[in-house]
Amino acid sequence: MSNPNIVSVAAIYGEISNTALSTTSATQLVNNAASSGKVLKINSIVVANNNGSAAADITINVYSAASLGGTAYPVASTISVPADASLIVTDKSTSFYLKENMSIGATAGTANYLTVTCSWDEIS
Repeated sequence: MSNPNIVSVAAIYGEISNTALSTTSATQLVNNAASSGKVLKINSIVVANNNGSAAADITINVYSAASLGGTAYPVASTISVPADASLIVTDKSTSFYLKENMSIGATAGTANYLTVTCSWDEIS
């Protein structure tokens, strides 16, 4: 796993993903492939519960390998998101970097209740 030097940045692109968690298995949110030559600065992760009557749990993990491989390290672990509410897991004040060959995944306690929005800077 390389750690690209971000002092000599050639490009920074703002990226966003919106992911509906339709299963209770880990779902990939962000992936930084091995040898991508990029560092991803994760700016925000927001989880919304679109169910009007029931709470649902969320777990967000950073994985030590791309495509949800390797070891899962929790950023948020089994946090209840109330009905019709949102949870800010991380924002600009708690941003972090995702190096090459790492990924972020979400696991819902209940399928089809939660959506996750991630925003990041792709630095190369």
